Order: sequence, then C-alpha cells, then structure tokens
Amino acid sequence: MPIRSTTSFAVSRFGVISATTALCVVMALMMLAASAHAMDRRVLHDGWEFRQMPPAKGDAGIGSSWRTATMPGTVHTDLLAHGLIPDPYVGAPEAGLQWIGLADWEYRTTFQVSAGERAAVRSDLTFDGLDTFAEVFLNDEKVLDADNAFRTWRIPVQGRLREGSNELRVVLRSPIGRMLPHVQSMPYRIAGNYPSPYGDEPKDVLTANFVRKPGYHYGWDWGPRYVTAGIWGSVQFTSWSAAMVEDLQVRQDRVTASVAELTAIATVDAARAGDYQVRLWKTGPGGDRKVMATQRVTLPQGRSRIPQSFRIERPQRWYPTGYGEQPLYTFDVEIVQGAGIVDARRVRTGLRSVELRRERDADGRGFAFIVNDIPVFAKGANSIPFDMFPSRVTPAQLRRVLQSAVDANMNMVRSWGGGYYESDAFYDIADELGLMVWQDFMFGGGMQPAYDPAFRANVVAEAKDQVQRLRNHPSIVLWCGNNEEEIAWKYWGHGKTLKEADPEFAAKVWDGYVQLFDRDLRRVVEEDAGGIAYWPSSPSDDMAEVANTPASGDMHYWEVWGNPAHPPSAYLGVTPRFMSEYGLQAWPVRKTIDHAIARDEQRIDSTQVEAHQKFLAGKGNERLLHYIRMEFGEPRDFDAFVYLSQVMQAEGIGLAARHHRASRPHTMGSLYWQLNDVWPGASWSGIDWFGRWKAMQFHARRFFAPVALAALRKDGRTTVSAVSDRTTSRKGEWRLRVMDLHGRVLGDERTRFELPPLSAVRLATYQDAELLGDADAVKTVAVLDMNVSGELPVREVVYFTEAKNIAWPASPVQAELRQGPEGTTLELGADAMARAVWIDFGSLDADIADNALTLLPGERVTLGVSSSATPEALRAALHVTTLADVLSTPSSSRSTATP
Repeated sequence: MPIRSTTSFAVSRFGVISATTALCVVMALMMLAASAHAMDRRVLHDGWEFRQMPPAKGDAGIGSSWRTATMPGTVHTDLLAHGLIPDPYVGAPEAGLQWIGLADWEYRTTFQVSAGERAAVRSDLTFDGLDTFAEVFLNDEKVLDADNAFRTWRIPVQGRLREGSNELRVVLRSPIGRMLPHVQSMPYRIAGNYPSPYGDEPKDVLTANFVRKPGYHYGWDWGPRYVTAGIWGSVQFTSWSAAMVEDLQVRQDRVTASVAELTAIATVDAARAGDYQVRLWKTGPGGDRKVMATQRVTLPQGRSRIPQSFRIERPQRWYPTGYGEQPLYTFDVEIVQGAGIVDARRVRTGLRSVELRRERDADGRGFAFIVNDIPVFAKGANSIPFDMFPSRVTPAQLRRVLQSAVDANMNMVRSWGGGYYESDAFYDIADELGLMVWQDFMFGGGMQPAYDPAFRANVVAEAKDQVQRLRNHPSIVLWCGNNEEEIAWKYWGHGKTLKEADPEFAAKVWDGYVQLFDRDLRRVVEEDAGGIAYWPSSPSDDMAEVANTPASGDMHYWEVWGNPAHPPSAYLGVTPRFMSEYGLQAWPVRKTIDHAIARDEQRIDSTQVEAHQKFLAGKGNERLLHYIRMEFGEPRDFDAFVYLSQVMQAEGIGLAARHHRASRPHTMGSLYWQLNDVWPGASWSGIDWFGRWKAMQFHARRFFAPVALAALRKDGRTTVSAVSDRTTSRKGEWRLRVMDLHGRVLGDERTRFELPPLSAVRLATYQDAELLGDADAVKTVAVLDMNVSGELPVREVVYFTEAKNIAWPASPVQAELRQGPEGTTLELGADAMARAVWIDFGSLDADIADNALTLLPGERVTLGVSSSATPEALRAALHVTTLADVLSTPSSSRSTATP
C-alpha cells in the first residue's frame, strides 16, 4: 500500500485555526487516543478440553468423554497426563499406541469478549501451531481449514464474536487417514522415508512427505513413530480499532567496525485509515536508550510497510563464540496517534556482517562462512527435535543443550529439516551464546509432491512465516532448502526407479523439485531474510549436476557407519569443503538407560533394548557391535557394550573432526551427527535426552578447542598438525614422547614453533618405524603435548595397534573424593597407562569437570564435582572404569575407588 508522508501535519493542521476549534480538535484526538488504547492481546491457553471422535480401533476403550487438556499440547501428552496411555518412552509401548495417529481428535474452550472488544473494528484469532489438518470453529461457525503444522494461521473474526462467552473448537483429522486414499490412488509413488512396522499404514504407501508436518513423528532411525496431533503453538486473541504492528524487521544493510547502516521496516495493519507517527527507539547493549527515527505517515486501511533508515556509529558487533562478544541491541517501534501509543513491537538483534563465500580454486569451489570479515571454521553438530512432542520442550532444556555445545567449543549447530522450526527461545539462546545456526527448511528426506502448485504455494506461505519470524536473529547464517533430497533422487535410486516406471511423471516430479527448492524458496530468502544466503539442499553443490563431492559444496559422509561400514580410519581419506554430516552411534549413560529399559531387559537383543535402537529397525546393535569388535573385540556384557560404544564413538568422531580441522582452508566446517536426542535411546548424539554428556561430548571439548593438535595415523604413518581459530599468531612448543605403558620413556623431543592466525600448520610426519624403533607396538604409545601461549595444554596419544591387541597393564586407577573450601573434588591417579577413564556416580546426578580421559603412568589430575548429593553419597556411588577393566576378564577388573 502507498504511504503518504505528512511530516508537517501538526503545523499545517493547527497553525491557522481558532482556539475553540483547536480545543475541539484536541478533545477529539484525546478521545481517539483513548479508543486507540483499546488494543487487546491475550493468549487463550485456559479451560481447554479434548476428546476422541469417534473411537478408533485399538484405542484401549478410552471413549469420547471430554477431558481437560494442556495448551499448548498434543494428544499424546494429554492422554499421558490422564493416565490413559503408558509413558511412550519407557519399555516398548510403541506398537500399542499407533491407534492415536489414526484417530480424529477434538479440542474446545470458551473465552470472554467484552462489549468494547466486540465493537472493535478488527479482531483476529491466531494459531501459531496447528498439527496438522485442523478445522477451527468459532461459535459453531467454521472459520478455518488448516493443513500445515509450520504456518501461522491468522483468522479475522470481527462480526463473529458474541459479547460474553464464545466457544472455540478445533477438530484435528488423522494425517494418515486424510492422505492415505490419495497416495494409494497414485499409479506410481514418490519415495518416502521410513515405512511403519506397525500396520497403521501399508509399508509401500508412505504418506509423511505429502503432509506439512514434522517428518520425525513418522519414525526415524533415532526415534519412535508417534504420529501425534494437537495445538502445539500459542493461541491468541487480538482486537484493535487503530493500528497494530504485525512485524518489525531490522535489516542490516551494511555493518563494519566503523558504522552500521540499518533499515527498520515496520509492517502495520491499520483498522482504519488515518494519520500516525512512527517512532523508533534503540537500546544499546549497555542500556542506553534513544530515539533513532520518527516519521509522520498517513496509513490506508489494511497492511502497510514503513521503512526507517538510520546509522549507528562504531557499533558493538556480534561475533560467533570464540571470536568476540555477543552484544545485543533492542529496537522498539511505536505507533502513535494523538497523545497515545496505539501499539508497539520490540525485537532484539546483534549487528554483524555474514557471507557464505564460495571462491574458486584449483580443486573446485570453497564453502566458508565469513562473519565480520573473519573466515570462521564451523565446529559443531546437527540438532534434531528436543522431544517427540515439541510443546513440552522448555527453555531450560534448550539452554542446557546449547550451553553444552558452547562448553564443548562448538560455534555452529545445523537445525535439521526433518523436525520443526524451533521456538523463539532456541534462537534467543543461540544469539546470546554466539552459536551460528544453519537453518534447514522442514524437509527431511524422500521426495516432495512439489509438482502440485497448491503444495508449493502452501510451502511458500510457510517459508515466509518462518523467515519473517526468525530473520532478526544474528545467529542464523544460512537457510537451506532440505536435507538429502537432491542426493536421494540422484544417487539412491529414487530418481532412477521412477524414471524407469514413468518417465513423464519422473520429469514432472523433478521439475517440481527444482521449482520449489531452486526458485521458490530461494526467492523467499532473497526477499525476506535480510541478506542471509540460501542453499538448496544438504549436501549439494547449489544444484550442479554432481552433488556430495569433496571438490565443492557441502558433504554428508556415511560410508563409515552406513554401508559399506568402513572403519573410522576411512574418514582420513575424505577431505570435503564442508562436512555437514558424519557420525557414529553409541548408547547413553547407564542412568538414562535405566529410565527407559528395565534392568532385567538390559541385553543387546532384548525387546526393550531393540525398541530403543531404531537403526535397521532395531537391529542397529549388530552394526554397533561391528564397530566395537573392530577396535576392542567382543564386549563381555551389556555394561561393557554400552561403555565401549561410547569410547568407539568418541574416538572415531574425534579422528574425523581433527582431520577436517587440519585440512583448513580447503575444509571450513565439521558438523557431526548429532548434538541431542529426541528420547532416551541409542543414537549418534553426544548429549542424551536428559542433557547428560556421553564420552563424545567430553572429547569434542578437546578436538574442537580453539587451539588443538591433530595426530592422525593411517597405514602406519602419523601426521601431526596444529590448528588455530585465533585471530592473532601464537608462539608455542610441542613435545613428542615415545613411552611404554608403564611410563618408561624411549624417546623425547621438543620443538618451538609459531602458529599463524586462523590456520592449520603441519608440524611433522612419522612412519611407525621412526617412532617405535625396536619397541613392541602392543606395549608402546606416542604422546604428543602442545603448549601455546594463552591456551590450555593439549595432548594427543597415538596407538600403534587396535586396543584389543594391546597388553594393558593390571594397574589400578586411584580415585579419591575430597571435600574442601572450594567444594568437592575428585583426584585421579594411575601407575600405568589408563585409557578411556570413565567416572560415574550410579543413580546420582553429578557434573564432573572432565571425563572420558586418558591418564599417563604416574600422572594425577584433580577434577571439580558438582552435585546436590552429599559427599558421603557420592563416595559410596563412585565408580571408575578404564579400557583395561573392560577388556579383561571379570575377575581381573583393575579400577578402584578409595574414600
């Protein structure tokens, strides 16, 4: 809509009128201001009820009675709250709960509307999350048919309200029931993801990719199948008679050390045409507040965009963690009419420049994020949903995991596309912590029916909603179209199979894909994201013919763990421009397993264990054993299996991450799969569903340290490199010792060196024979230590054979808990080499300063311990495990803990 500027309005309107007329005008303006203050915004989260309609087969006889509901929420969580279903995470209840996804559900509440609200010129109901096929009724009149869980649904309801009580009702249709007839009628079907093993839909008829709903609800290889429904986002009622601020974008046109050139764009919905003043405030990171721009405008009825440009001299810039601070500015836009503010909107953002740089070189094209002119090596992991039921994820839960990422020296998370767009809290916390976010659109795999124009239009509306909601967050540095759909079509047989069956339909499917992911979503990001780059798929080379190549673009590498299940040393043979997925699986800590699986079921092949192992439909433990046996041999019991899975995962991922960092600047990112968990089970995560760290998370803190050492051994050759994320050069010394497992030093050398900024420097290369000499490989290790000015000491240990072949000494680890003025500490010592030392406190929760560490012979370390348990309880529960313990016979366990 056009906006007529009326900057001189006040002078021209009042400059030539009589005092009486002026008094009347002032009184009228005061009345208008009073009415303008009648803006009402409130959430409608109270008094909700739900029921099933009508009962479905296998529903355990819950009937169709109305029961109280929690809002926001889901059907599964409401049923659980009433004790109508067992805990979906405990034992193996999954098969018996699939009826929930086949049923239709109804929710209702009432809310009060005052006479003033009913008389308002405009009234809206807004649903921030309807999952998924939802019919909304207001006072028994249908006002919405929704079909997308990721959209914001805003419903004009003026003229439909009653003074007093109003009933709001939402009917949620089964997404499987809605889509199954359509998919079954297709002569040839497009590829989906994970077939249901439970019979709720035929294994050859997959409906998930036809529905704009979280894909992981249909099951994934790290989580269960719970096709839930619900009102999972906020429900709001808004009424106004003047103007409402729908959105405020603070577009960063140019940000340098000397100046930030910004444009604040307010989107305003005017109930009536009229004259307004728009006022923009800035509050700096230090709390200083000032008006940055004012403007008088005449707004037409309806939606208008009001831009205001301004500058901030010498801005405090936002940096990724490890590169600087994260100062945040607050901007408030106020819409003023007469003497009153009729509405306002606030956003918080950080000021920075960000670029995805793709320079050509002799190998192909790079893939590097440049923030404030600094090429940042991206270190981190892929995040998945934090729960099967997103409405119960708390900000505290998000903060615990994201803080853990920062504590492990990560600076980026990739918010993966098979879940949902995270809550505002997720991005607020990422902004505060300096975590860059690679944000996927919500497409997790398979192929989409993008040949359907209505489907594409629905997705474009979704994308606009989400990009506009999130575009002020400085943490978001990339929008990506989808996860693995391009390579699935090109290389996994999806495209080939359909081309052979129906070439015309296959061409239509691919053309739709190109239209959606190369054009439509790219256009949304270009128009609405404020300068953030777009990437069409992961992995991809920006729609080039060849994807998932080390030469250009980003890569996923799954030939380790996935087929053909190469050993972890194969990571050293792949040097990508940016590795956005790679991973190894492990089970979580014992306390987490105890929550989900009964002790008498804790066997590798038990029903409950297989229910919580989703890879290869519950047989993923066979793949896990394959990797454990390679390095460690046969685990003697379930506890050893769990412990060795974590050691294998931590060491294997560490090998890959160090290789990526040592390959800088050819490689500029290493994001392993995965950061977190959706429930308590086996997965590729480093942090489990409770927020507890696996061994890999402790290792990540070392291999992602700002200054680190990479000692990479393959085929009898060890390459030693130093890597630095620091922006200034550092001086240091590195030391190489060759010793036996009892600490007898066979060789010792020290070398001083200078480490340039933002670099990887090769320090040395050794053949095994150069290091070992006449020493026995099964009794000898190489220890590399690096000390760099201003940094924590760094250590790497190189072994010359698999752990199962090493002659581990029968020397105990001593562990002593002490209580002092600084709190509880744990002192550890070992008389001989102790690898993969793991400390736990059984059923007690305790945070330990370090874990999953290696002790050299004669070495002693002191670790802080934080717990609500008493020192006596901690001492009684303390248990220390080493690799030597687990690889020995039960009678020769050699780890001890002393009071």
